[in-house]
Amino acid sequence: MDRLPMTAAGYERLQEELKHLKAVERPAVIKAIAEAREHGDLSENAEYHAARERQSFIEGRVAELEDKISRAEVIDVAKLTGKTVKFGATITLADVDTDEESTYQIVGIDEADVRAGRISVSSPMARALMGKSVGDVVEVNSPGGQKGYEIVKVKFK
Repeated sequence: MDRLPMTAAGYERLQEELKHLKAVERPAVIKAIAEAREHGDLSENAEYHAARERQSFIEGRVAELEDKISRAEVIDVAKLTGKTVKFGATITLADVDTDEESTYQIVGIDEADVRAGRISVSSPMARALMGKSVGDVVEVNSPGGQKGYEIVKVKFK
């Protein structure tokens, strides 16, 4: 069974979503199914079929979250140090062509949000950066073609 690296904040978000699904969504859909059954013929009852479909989605998501939580390897980024890029690092990069700087933190798959500056540990960018240090130049295959970045800063927060 593969472990899933994630930050403590990412683990907490998964826990909160699971708690919400079990405590709020699941009882609501059970109530909706019960109400739809009272309307009579189930074969032509759109409300019943919609509620059952919603229940199926919720149960699938609960199973998925429970699996991810059970395989989680929570990494406390605050305890990490060093000069090389590894999981949890916040990296400042300079585009080799434009000198434009951008900052990203390498996080777990479920935590990734490029707009918020968090990239997945399994993304091409993160894989290219792993093990590198300040001053190294990395080449990344992007949808727009090959891009070069220089690592300006590596920190753990």
